[in-house]
Amino acid sequence: MPLNAQQLNTATFAELLADTHRTAVHLEMRDVYAVGDETDDYAAFLRTGVPNLDPARSFWPQWMPLVKDAVSRGVVMRRARIVSEPVTDYIRYEHAITPLNLQAGEDVRWLPRRHASDIALPGNDFWLLDERLVQFHHFTGTGDWASDGKERTTDPAAVALCHAAFEAVWERGIPHEKYTVQAP
Repeated sequence: MPLNAQQLNTATFAELLADTHRTAVHLEMRDVYAVGDETDDYAAFLRTGVPNLDPARSFWPQWMPLVKDAVSRGVVMRRARIVSEPVTDYIRYEHAITPLNLQAGEDVRWLPRRHASDIALPGNDFWLLDERLVQFHHFTGTGDWASDGKERTTDPAAVALCHAAFEAVWERGIPHEKYTVQAP
């Protein structure tokens, strides 16, 4: 049974994804994230240059089953990332751990920021679920979750903007397997 309006505002992301039937798309537009669940792995990557690709570590044990379940139900999960070039250390890290996103069942593309100049983009990263619900993500200037870390809406104008933005980025994006990052 679909979630009602109150449930949409109080549900966990896992519950929202469980209520998704066709598509889940995620647009990331920051060059640096500093969210707590990545801190240790990111610091180790900066020291060694080697990504931790153990799916039993960090946030992966929670994320991978959610994606695998959604994909097994027929949900197409796509993630697009707009990045500045040369990329930041964080984007090098993110690129290096993306094989785990792919292993879970996501499809991932990268778009150099210079190729996004004429795309109308929302002001925040977002998830768009079944082209009906947008979850915007709010971050601080340093890349950590803001105190009001998310905002959800079913407003048709917001949904249309996010859908058009994601599809434009996706069309221009480079599949993960073909995108190489270069250190600054």
